[in-house]
Amino acid sequence: MTKTIVITGASGGIGAVAARRLAVEGWDVAVVGRNPERTASVAASVGGTAFVADYDRLDDVRALAAALLERYDRIDVLVNNAGGLTSERGRTADGHERNFQHNHLAPYLLTRLLQPRLLESGARVVSTSSLMNLAGRVRLEDLDWEKRAWLGGWQAYGTSKLETIMFIRELTARTGLDAYSFHPGYVATGFGADSTFIKLSYRLRPGGLGISVEQGAEPLVLLASGTAAPAPSGTYFDQLAPYGRTRAQADDQDLAAGLWIKSAQLVGVTA
Repeated sequence: MTKTIVITGASGGIGAVAARRLAVEGWDVAVVGRNPERTASVAASVGGTAFVADYDRLDDVRALAAALLERYDRIDVLVNNAGGLTSERGRTADGHERNFQHNHLAPYLLTRLLQPRLLESGARVVSTSSLMNLAGRVRLEDLDWEKRAWLGGWQAYGTSKLETIMFIRELTARTGLDAYSFHPGYVATGFGADSTFIKLSYRLRPGGLGISVEQGAEPLVLLASGTAAPAPSGTYFDQLAPYGRTRAQADDQDLAAGLWIKSAQLVGVTA
């Protein structure tokens, strides 16, 4: 039986590489991206189906979930890979800080809307986090970063990636779904293209700093396909190594439960 995988952020970068590799292995790939042309191109190249959604709009996420549920009777793996660093302070159409919505709130909403189908399918959830979680600090009373210094968005980004780790652990605890988060490594892609620091790094080293896109996609592919190093559900991987370093807050179960409940309230689903 052909297995179905949904990969968000698959119109480029490690998501597109993972889509191609998993398609070669026989997976039916749902390619989700923000750019219609690039998303359609990747979907065509892997024999998959294109779905377009802009994470600046939670209504796009709701429409995406509805389209996926209509298209697929079962979903074997959901990969929450869309997101990135937004270095300029700003708000989404829903009024949330953009790093928070792109990297946590939108994937949270998509996963929750697909949750019944994922449970029926005995699915696995894989979410892209970052070593930058170590710079994060979750404050439930300031999830939209209204009371803290901006600092180029780096701490807001790190906090959203810490929230990713906490969400995956809470998802496992609440639902029993097989779920993992991972740091792909610092990948030489268009990540953080509007950041002054990233722009400087490209001037110092044309082509960018970091590992190749193919190397960055490796943990995603192995976790999605179930061939990564064995580790309990909820584990955070640093590239291919389980039990990566996390901020101490990642182990705070009460805080993770609070984040789950607050996120549910913000997107209008039951906790």
